[in-house]
Order: sequence, then structure tokens, then C-alpha cells
Amino acid sequence: MVEKKKGFFRWKKLGIMSTLKSVSTATVEKIEEGDGEGEAGFERLTPVNMKTKLVKVEEESFVALTRLCENKRAYKEGDYVYKAVLNSLVAPLGVRLGNALLSMFVRFGDLGNAWNVFGRMSERDLFSWNVLVGGYAKAGFFDEALCLYHRMLWDCIRPDMYTFPCVLRSCGGAHDFVRGREIHGHVIRFGFETDVSAVNALITMYVKCGHVGSARLLFDKMPHRDIISWNAMISGYFENGECIEGLNLFFSMLELSIDPDLMTMTSVISACELLGEDKLGRNSWEAEKVFSGMESGDVVSWTAMISGYEDNLLHEKALETYKTMELEGIMPDEITIACVLSACACLGQLDMGVKLHEIADRTGLISYVIVANSLIDMYSKCKCIDKALEVFHGIPDKNVISWTSIIVGLRINNQSFEALTFFQQMKIKLRPNSVTLISVLSACARIGALMCGKEIHAYALKTGVASEGFLPNAILDMYVRCGRMVSALNQFKLQNKDVGTWNILLSGRSGLVKEGLDYFNNMKLHRVNPNLKHYACVVDLLGRAGQLKEAHEFIEKMPIKPDPAVWGALLNACRIHQQVQLGELAAQHIFKEDTGSFGYYILLCNLYADSGKWDEVAKVRRIMKEEGLIVDPGCSWVEVKGKVHAFLSDDNFHAQIKDINVVLDGFYKKMETAGFNDHSSVDEFETSRNDIFCGHSERLAIAFGLINTAPGTPILVTKNLHMCQSCHRSIEFISKLVRREISVRDTEQFHHFRDGICSCGGESC
Repeated sequence: MVEKKKGFFRWKKLGIMSTLKSVSTATVEKIEEGDGEGEAGFERLTPVNMKTKLVKVEEESFVALTRLCENKRAYKEGDYVYKAVLNSLVAPLGVRLGNALLSMFVRFGDLGNAWNVFGRMSERDLFSWNVLVGGYAKAGFFDEALCLYHRMLWDCIRPDMYTFPCVLRSCGGAHDFVRGREIHGHVIRFGFETDVSAVNALITMYVKCGHVGSARLLFDKMPHRDIISWNAMISGYFENGECIEGLNLFFSMLELSIDPDLMTMTSVISACELLGEDKLGRNSWEAEKVFSGMESGDVVSWTAMISGYEDNLLHEKALETYKTMELEGIMPDEITIACVLSACACLGQLDMGVKLHEIADRTGLISYVIVANSLIDMYSKCKCIDKALEVFHGIPDKNVISWTSIIVGLRINNQSFEALTFFQQMKIKLRPNSVTLISVLSACARIGALMCGKEIHAYALKTGVASEGFLPNAILDMYVRCGRMVSALNQFKLQNKDVGTWNILLSGRSGLVKEGLDYFNNMKLHRVNPNLKHYACVVDLLGRAGQLKEAHEFIEKMPIKPDPAVWGALLNACRIHQQVQLGELAAQHIFKEDTGSFGYYILLCNLYADSGKWDEVAKVRRIMKEEGLIVDPGCSWVEVKGKVHAFLSDDNFHAQIKDINVVLDGFYKKMETAGFNDHSSVDEFETSRNDIFCGHSERLAIAFGLINTAPGTPILVTKNLHMCQSCHRSIEFISKLVRREISVRDTEQFHHFRDGICSCGGESC
């Protein structure tokens, strides 16, 4: 085998330009055997020879060359062969050659060329359809795979045992339980209800859709089970959080003297690690010992173990296993690369990710969309969004996961505008799924794009996905963060409630102490256990209402250890009510665990500044400088006529900046006439603090909104920093002067200004 590979790669590198009258099948067989005599045959199919030499090749030779390229993963050479086919054959592709080309391109992940080949075929057999359906399913084009399957039935092609695993994989990948049930009916109708591979695929589909009970019914009824059946059911339990049931089934498997394979052990190891169980008779160390004693020579075995670790969030172990695999001299495939890239993304291992990118480029695995999607995710999470965009634009056939990955990447890299732009482009080409919509709603919430968020909510209702997964919570969060509590409460009443739902609603009930506490206490009635985020919300509710003693007592009585976020809520309340001593106590608890969060230093600095303790302010700022904490530039967003506009602090480059400044200057003059302090009449430190911790960008956004909207239209502004007292006083005056409702969401809360009064009562700035 080694000699064969040497012969193949030696043959690829030769610069032989000799012309042969034909390339026979026998010649190709010599190439496969590493015979030097056959090397010239393939060499003459390079682009140079195709243009300069008259090449005549029989169809069977093309078939053999295509299979050779597929087996050797020689993508470029395979593409040369395809071009030679197009140049040499005038008639449509025959079934034999077409199937060979289809299989090759699908294996390379090149679905564009695969589809072209499929369209050029004079006729297609079941193998043709199975290969293309399987290719689309593997690449994540689940809807396309299912459409192809139905088109196949329309063409009166009867499916076989190889068809249903591909189709059911699409149903499971899309979490489409309804269509999965439909395909289950087809399995029975065509007589494959006792076929092990078809039933295994049904089990996998049901567990992917969250219907573990249905999967177990099928499993129990199987007259004959193979190791794949056991693995599908055991891993299905683990994937749905039913680890104990999965381990019990594993022990039943051992009692029946059925030997586990690497896939089984990978799932069990991961479950044991997650449970921390060492009293079940076989802990994770013992399971790994079993794994190490098993023969593991191929890439599939190692990939199964890496994937198992990664699926169960054991990222370090996934990387360790991959490094061991490398030492064993085993070359990764596209699934291996994708799994390891996912681990790199979660751990922020950029250097490792770059090396994997180089391997993918060198081996041609970059052509697989699953690898490209994983690279986008890795670069995005490692804050290299430019590299992520580069990979994205290089994908010839982008699927829903590709678009969703780049949208998520842009959002987490503070490019929410760009994320919305990409979403609009995506809708032209593909149908977004619920995960895509969740990502876009998050971007809308971040910049206060209410109209865009409403459009996505309407789209979700229209397409029937509004109740899928975490999408209901994403819709609720969007309304809460855009300050539309009536819409948020309507959404809350309609959806099923989980921990996240209550947390989102609690965070939006700022200032409504009794109502917020009622929601918190009602959680237990709904059998929802509060987590740290819920406790932080309650502390924030009590603190903003001035009930600092109650807030502190609430923290002291918590059944779980409070984290910096809980103490941070108390610190913020102390800043609002200028309770320095209690605020210092909260800060001490925070900095015991977290010394790198910029926001807590700002709160402490503001606490001292509002209390006139300038020496303490200087100390905090000195510590911030020593810690290397950098202040983000102030930025505000306002939505006007469905379009979101951004303004930076001291923004002098906006197209309407002259008009904006004229409006603001007019407001400032009227404020002076009315007896308000001049907007700039603050001491040197206050000016510095305002510039650093506020930036006044919300004033620019509000003025722009007033200029470009009809009288009486509410203005909603979102800001990335805390709003200063000067801006707060200014907006109170502006809201009364122009008789408009103005809402500003800063990093801490919502401020609803109406007739010169803010919902916070002036206590939060």
C-alpha cells in the first residue's frame, strides 16, 4: 500500500509531456499499482496538454481515472479529468462515467460540479440519485436533499436500503420530526422496516429530533441489532441529557456479551466525564483503558473518539486525542478536521486552528463545506473576523450553516450591522433556519433594530419556526432589550417557559420590585430552579429601588455562592444611591474573583466620583492603567425608517453632522435660558469622565432621529457605554421640549423619557 502511494505521488510530480494516442484502462491500472510505465498517461491530462495536444481517451479510461482520483483524494487532478471529459465527449454523459464523476465530486464536497454532472447525464439510475442525495445530506443541505428524494420518487425510481439512511440523516439534521415521520412511512411502505441499516437511521433521526421514546420503541422491536444500533441508541440518550438511561443500556449491552467498539466507548467516556460518576462500576478512566486496548488503526475510529469528546464539551481531551492520532501517523479526514477546529474555537486555540487550516489547504480538505464552516467558526471565536470572511467568500456552495456561522461571527465581533446585511443577502439564496434567526435577533437586540426584529418575528411565524428551540426566547429578548415590554409580555404568555425565559423577563422588569419578586417566586411554582443570573436580577431590582439593606441580606442568604455579577448588581445600586462603604464591600468580593472586567472598575470609579472622593478615583484609574484595561469608544445606534444608523463619540464625519450640531446647539441655548446648567460646565475630571465613560454619542443619535422622523414619533437609542448625568439631564429637557418619547438603553438599564421625566427617577446616573 505504501509503495502504491509512493508510485502515485511520484507519478504526479513528473514533468513528462509525451503524447499518447490513447490512454487505456490497462495503463490506468498500472498507475494504480505504482508502475512507472503508466505515469505519462495521467500527466498528459493536465490543462497544458489539453490545450496543446489532441487527446483522445476512451470512456472506460475516464471512468478508471476518475475512480483513481477519488480514491487518492486528488481533487485538482480529478477536475482536470472532468475538463478532459467535457472536451472529448460531445454526447451526454453515460450512466457509468456520470456516476463515477458524481461519486468523485460528492466525496470532494464539490456539489456545484456534482450537480452539473447530474444535469449532463443522459439517464440516471438509483445509484446516481443516492449519491447526490447523500452528498447534499452530508454537506448540510438538508432541504435540498429531501427535495431531491421526492423528485426521485416522482421519476418512479424505487428507493433501496442505501437511500433511506441519507434521507433520514437530512430529517435528523434539520430536526424535522414531521418529515421524518413521513419517511418512516415510506420505509414501511417499501418493505424496509426490518432492514437493520434503515431502522438504525430511523433511530438516529428520532433521537436527533428529541423523540428518544420513539427511538427506543424501534430499538426494542428490532429482531436483529448490530453495533450501530446499540451506538445510535446509547449516544441518543446522552445527546438528549438522559445519561443514566444511556449508561444502563450500555451495561445491558455488556451483559449480552456484545463487545463495544470505539464509538461506543467514546460516548460512554464522555458521559462518565460529564456525570463525574465513579460508582457505576466503570468510570471514565476504566473506559479509556478499554479504548486504549482496542485495535484502532483507521481514521474513522480516531475521529469517532474525538467527535465524542467534542460533542460532550470535553474540548481539551479532543485536542489531546488528535495529537495522539498525529503521533500514530494517521492522516485526518474532513470530519476529523471539523471536530478539532470546533475544539480550537471553544478553547481559543488560534495557533492550532491555523495549522489545521494549512493541513486542509495542503490536502484539499478545504473543499469540504463542513471544514470551511468550522474554520469560519474558529476564526470568528478567536476574534479573526477578517480571516473568517476570507474563508466564507472562498466557499463555492455555501449552505445554511455557512451563512449562519458568518452571521454569528460578525455579531460576536461587534459587527451587528454587517450581520444584518449578510442576513438579507442570505434570504435571497437560502431559507434561514431557527439558529440563523436567533443569531440575527441577537444582532437586532444589540443595536436596537426594532423594525428589523419585528420583521424576523413575522418571518418566523410565517415559516412556522417561531416555536422551535431557543427562538421564542430570542424573540422575547429582542423585545425586552428594545424596551417594548408590552410586546415582550405578549410573547412571554404565548411561549413555553424555561430558566432562560424567566431570566430574560426578570431583566426587563427594572424598577418594578414587587412584580419582579413575584416572577422570581413563581419560578418555583413552575419547578424552575433559579440560577445566578436570576439572583443578580433580584439584587438589581432591590438595589435600584433603594432597598440596599434588603439586597445585601438577599445575597447573604443565597443558597449558592454569589458570583461577581451578583455583587456587581449591588455595587451599581450603591453607585446610584452613593453608599460608598457597602459599595467598597461589594467591590472587594468582585475583585477577589475578577480583576479583568472593565465595567466593574467603571462602577467603582463612578461611585467615588459621585461621592466627591477624587483621590480614590485617581487610585482606581491608576489600577486600570496597570491592568491594561482599554476604554471602548462611545457608540450609539438609532433606527430610522427601518434602517439603523451608528454614531461615535465626537462624530464629525456623518453626512448630516452640520444639521445635528445646529439642533443640539439650539437645545443647549434653550437649556441655559431655562436655568439648566450648561452642558459643558463641569470640572476637568467630570469632563474627562464623561468623555471616557459616556462619550455623549446618544445626543447625536437623538438629534438625528428628531430630524429624520415625523413629529410625535418615539425615538429608541441603544448605547454601548453607561450614560452620564449630563446626557441624562439633557435628554430629560429635550423630551419635554419636543414632546416626544425617547428611550435610551445603556449598558445598565433602559431609560424611558417622557415630558421631562425618566423612568429611572433620576437615580441611575
